[in-house]
Amino acid sequence: MTQLTRSSGLLLHPTSLPGPYGIGEIGEAALRWIDFLANARQSVWQILPLGPTGYGNSPYQTTSVFAGNPLLIDLAELAKEDYISPAELAAAPAFPEHYVEFERVIEWKIPLLMRAYRRFADRADERKKEEFQAFCRRHDPLWLEDFALFMALKEHFKGGSWNTWPEPLKLRQAGVLAEMKEQLGEKILAHKFLQYQFFKQWGALRRYANEKGILILGDIPIYVTYDSAEVWATQEKFLLDKEGNPIVVAGVPPDYFSETGQLWGNPIYNWELMEKEGFRWWIDRVRVTLECVDLARIDHFRGFEAYWAVPFTEKTAVNGKWIKGPDRALFDALTRALGDIPVVAEDLGLITPEVEALRDRYGFPGMKILQFAFGGDPDAPYLPHNFERNCLVYTGSHDNDTTRGWFETAPPHEREFCLKYIGATRESIPWEFIRLATASVALLAVFPLQDVLDLGSEARMNVPGKPSGNWGWRYQAGQLQDWHAARLADLAHLFGRAPRGKQGEFQQALGK
Repeated sequence: MTQLTRSSGLLLHPTSLPGPYGIGEIGEAALRWIDFLANARQSVWQILPLGPTGYGNSPYQTTSVFAGNPLLIDLAELAKEDYISPAELAAAPAFPEHYVEFERVIEWKIPLLMRAYRRFADRADERKKEEFQAFCRRHDPLWLEDFALFMALKEHFKGGSWNTWPEPLKLRQAGVLAEMKEQLGEKILAHKFLQYQFFKQWGALRRYANEKGILILGDIPIYVTYDSAEVWATQEKFLLDKEGNPIVVAGVPPDYFSETGQLWGNPIYNWELMEKEGFRWWIDRVRVTLECVDLARIDHFRGFEAYWAVPFTEKTAVNGKWIKGPDRALFDALTRALGDIPVVAEDLGLITPEVEALRDRYGFPGMKILQFAFGGDPDAPYLPHNFERNCLVYTGSHDNDTTRGWFETAPPHEREFCLKYIGATRESIPWEFIRLATASVALLAVFPLQDVLDLGSEARMNVPGKPSGNWGWRYQAGQLQDWHAARLADLAHLFGRAPRGKQGEFQQALGK
């Protein structure tokens, strides 16, 4: 795989970083997290999608697949630039340290960020204003202008979904759009400013990570949210009726996670039109993502070969059907435009030989989850002795329980088989899984931080199908200890995953 050799890394979304303002930010705590990864001789930081979250605060349900989440903006950096006052930071509410209370954070932080824009407009020197204008000139044509207008209109209509807006705006009639752009001009600029700050800060963080020898593995959800700038701005690219409602929506049939399947509700692409346009929208989307990360996991990869389409009126995903997807045509177009794209295929669930052939045609690594391995079948594909090298192995993903939580609630036969497989009853099942993954032949081994910390189900990130209460877990600064880094470093060295070449030389120069 491009840019990646045998290595290991940790999974942690930036919202889970510690800090005083209710949610993880891409500031000092993020820098110290990268230092921890380097000290632990890890090579990869895996994150979830970075977009601004909408329904359920899920990073997989965003108001734009191009934009960044302004809640991640580092307030301390804005204070250094005199856009936020020390008194405003000192007046921050008392947020919990271990969990994100999204609504409270949004209610406090977004108005503060909007005030920061007004101060920028009043105080910034010409150089900073030109940087902002250059950012807008670069991104406006592709996504920024539509996104900023979309967000300003959502505020104007009290958060209402775009299909509830007045008909001329819902259908994007040019004259009315021009009037609203003039009326909401300052709000539009404010949303552009937040994106400018996000991309500036994220870019600096990514450069720091790369200098430390850490690659960032991002995430490209296959679908976009219905109430998003992209669906509103390019309605013809989705299977919608004349009223703007979805005809069919995305999901998956009944599986390991849910007896009634998962009804995601995302609109399905008009793949026929996208192919006629040379898949330009997808090429732009992947290119923008790879400007923010070094590698990208494509969520629900099997949906490109065939996707589960459910009529819009259904209440569960049971009564859907498989429909042929764009298959090779899309990835041929992507590779022609972008070259050897550094992509990981999330190939979990019902995977057919056709999906495997599509994945293997482009050399994309697939995924293995150790928690799925212990049903009792020695030929199970998730058992390490059955791995192929070109894959990523996880103790668990963001959709799984923590490994401790899984083991404590697993059926007795799975626990028994697991203990036999790893050799004996162990004090810490999560660390035994980390060792098992590290020792495997998989190209990359990834561990959620919750497993490194040996946490139970209280630290779970997401329960698929649960409409609320997900995505909030945060670690606290004192939880990460030097011994965690030392133990990870020892395993990485023992099983040949420690950084080599320039990355290894860099860490050796620091005495790591």
